[in-house]
Amino acid sequence: MAFIGIFAYSGIYAEYYGLEQTSNAFYTDTNLADGWIYNTTFDDSSVDKISEFSTQTDRQIVVQSVADMENNPDITLNFVENATISKFYSTEGEDFNPSDDSGVWLDKRFADGRDLHVGDNITFEFDGHTLKKEIKGIGYSPEYVYEVSPSSLIPDFSQMGFAYLSSEVYPDNLEYNTLLVKYNISDSDFKEKLDDSVSYLSFTKKEDHLSVSNFANEMAQHKMIGDVFPIVFILVTFLTLLTTMTRIVTHQRTQIGILKAVGFKDSTIIMHFISYAFWPVLAGAVLGLITGPMIIPQMFYPTMTNRFSMPVWEPGFDMSFVYIAVLLVLLSVLVTYVTCRRISKENPANTMRPKAPNMSSKSFIEKSRLWIHLNFNLRWNWRDARGNKFRALMAIIGVMGCVALLIAAFGMNDSLNELESWEYDDISHYGAKLQLSNNATPLELYYILNDTNGSFIMQQSIEIKANDKEDTVTLLASNNTDLISYTDSDRNQIEIKEGDVSISAKLADKFDLKIGDEIRWHIVGSDEWVTSKIGQIHAEPISQGLIMSPDTLEDQGLNFTPTNILTPDKFGENYGSIKSVTSLDKMRDSWDEMTTSVMMMVYVVTVVAVILAILVIYNLGILSFTEMEREIATLKVLGFKTNVLRKLLLTQNLIFTAIGYLLGIPIGFYFMTLMLDAAGDSLYYVPSLTVGNLLLTAAITFAISIGVNLIFSDKIRDLDMVEALKDVE
Repeated sequence: MAFIGIFAYSGIYAEYYGLEQTSNAFYTDTNLADGWIYNTTFDDSSVDKISEFSTQTDRQIVVQSVADMENNPDITLNFVENATISKFYSTEGEDFNPSDDSGVWLDKRFADGRDLHVGDNITFEFDGHTLKKEIKGIGYSPEYVYEVSPSSLIPDFSQMGFAYLSSEVYPDNLEYNTLLVKYNISDSDFKEKLDDSVSYLSFTKKEDHLSVSNFANEMAQHKMIGDVFPIVFILVTFLTLLTTMTRIVTHQRTQIGILKAVGFKDSTIIMHFISYAFWPVLAGAVLGLITGPMIIPQMFYPTMTNRFSMPVWEPGFDMSFVYIAVLLVLLSVLVTYVTCRRISKENPANTMRPKAPNMSSKSFIEKSRLWIHLNFNLRWNWRDARGNKFRALMAIIGVMGCVALLIAAFGMNDSLNELESWEYDDISHYGAKLQLSNNATPLELYYILNDTNGSFIMQQSIEIKANDKEDTVTLLASNNTDLISYTDSDRNQIEIKEGDVSISAKLADKFDLKIGDEIRWHIVGSDEWVTSKIGQIHAEPISQGLIMSPDTLEDQGLNFTPTNILTPDKFGENYGSIKSVTSLDKMRDSWDEMTTSVMMMVYVVTVVAVILAILVIYNLGILSFTEMEREIATLKVLGFKTNVLRKLLLTQNLIFTAIGYLLGIPIGFYFMTLMLDAAGDSLYYVPSLTVGNLLLTAAITFAISIGVNLIFSDKIRDLDMVEALKDVE
């Protein structure tokens, strides 16, 4: 039990601390920016003004390019002036040199996906220009720990990446559109000074940067798992140790009496029994401390590398691991000491006799008329539970903790499945999604549209502001089509009316918006801000933002520019104007891959919860049998059959299990809600308890309870009645 508790605690927390410590070290080594200021261009005067209230500034221009390769991958080129902020982190080749106009420093994930190496040449095409450069270095960037894939929920690193180049190789007149800044004041103070100093398009603080925020959301969810589940493991482990040591000392009270009678000191006897708790718990805690951080993090990191890019993935360490292990050992020693101390105060003659049964007065139920109508089984178990309140409480709490873990784990699994079904069954009805090239002509697009029997949609990143809050979300402009359905929070289909701007429910909650409120927003990369009134609220499980029709978009003064075509068929033919084709089946696969790390956590929690349930119920069964050994022997002498006596124990186990199960349900639902709330801003969960979750948890819990009861059948059958009943003289 000590091993399982510390193994789970240190392993899950080591995974979270590993993410936190390695990412913080990476951000520090690369001097990640505190903020990004975007504009169409920055002149020297603007930079000088901003430098007055910032500690560091660095200018760069960012362009989207297509490398001269198969399938035309998307490469984000960063033309950098000084390379002092958000620096490129080389793992192969040379460090980035902003004065080197002959080389390019390439994304390692893209290089691996394309089998590119240091010394190879690569060609980029953008805005009518062609750049051919030698790969001087391969590595990572703190701004691209998380990259957005235009065609799926997880990045396809062979189709997307980034590159760093010297600003000296930019082919046109260089007009910087991004200013990276470091500052030692609060974000709000910096923005206030920024607003008073220069005109700019938008400002993004570090916490809101797409890469930083997505990785932070992932860490937050893992931290929530670490905050909830291991604590329950430790609590259940301690309760089990408490009952175990109580049982051992009570079971050996006769031996303690003999030792006292022959002259052993109380301190010697106490130290002897303390060793029962100290050495096994110490061994289990140390083994858990060693193996937990070695095993559990390595189960999650392979799945996380499919979505995130960092140079190092290592388990972390925190002194709380040691503190909890030491505390568990000390508590087990303390429990043993208190139990032994209580027995050692008795004189040897009393100690050698069996413990006198606990006496209690009649309860209200026993005085009522209902009592005489209860069968012997229920009356016996009621009195036994009243006489052994501590054992009953430990049984209920132990089962309650295990049930809460199972409810939360299965609830997470159900929620992920619900989101997938909601998105890909209720909302998306198309067969494939075609991403359009930026260079496609209107004639080509309409030819493809007719050939695929599809529908145009426009998906763009937008920045939204309301109630002193801001966020970067998604805009969807779509004609009325059967290929997409819009839903409310109950997954009922709704219609986005012509002229209405609809906001997603999660975004409305975040910004405290309701129908009739106004928001300001603009398309990222455009300096044209729009003020819109919220006309409807829809619910979207995966992507949060605004939905409107193309006509409504143009009424806002913006052009409808198609970015994708939805087609009912699994379209596979290649056109020059199509950058990529993603089927709905592939999107489902991407979703499954994206949620692999969460599902792995669900599996770990489920397995550990089941093991804990087995050990808890078995331990309590042993304790019950030990404490009721005289009573069972007496009943056997009176003629009660083994099956009847086994039924007595089974009834008690089932009653305690049922109470623990019912009390564990709301706690498990609360744990699940905490987990869902920590899932980030993009996913919209609606916490719910499914019948399947309740039935599966009940089946596991009660099956363990019944299975443990069967183990005691032989113990009852083989019970030595003379030995159990005779007094020790």
